[in-house]
Amino acid sequence: MDADRFFSRLNPLMLAILRSPFHWVLSSGLMALTVTGRRSGRRYTIPVGYQKQGNRVTVLVSRAARKQWWRNYQLPAPVACRIRGRRLRGEGHVLPGASERFREAVDETFQRMPRLGGQFGIEYDRLHGLTDSQWQCVAETGAVVEIRLAAEAQAG
Repeated sequence: MDADRFFSRLNPLMLAILRSPFHWVLSSGLMALTVTGRRSGRRYTIPVGYQKQGNRVTVLVSRAARKQWWRNYQLPAPVACRIRGRRLRGEGHVLPGASERFREAVDETFQRMPRLGGQFGIEYDRLHGLTDSQWQCVAETGAVVEIRLAAEAQAG
């Protein structure tokens, strides 16, 4: 069983922890993301890994073809999330795979968690970064959702 399928079975437990006073156990690397379906209007919450810098949050989606949630942000759309116990709102959008911002987001994520490269079938080297073929692999099999948090989300 691959890591995505294993962790998806743990989603209810991880969400319960992220919503509890014990969120600190997971919230340095996971957040609860509430997605509203672009067609169905259905709301659902999933745990996702994230990187946060200022008012920008990035989520690297491995095996993107298997997942649907990130497609709701192909056009900018409202998003709600819980990061480190705080409810935040913002606007999410998918970064183009050929963009410089996509590359920055992937590199930031892999620098923090080099073993995550395994989810893309690559081995990440912190000293040398990704090769051109590795970049291509990540751009073809992954996606990056960038969330700009609302100004009021930054207070406190």
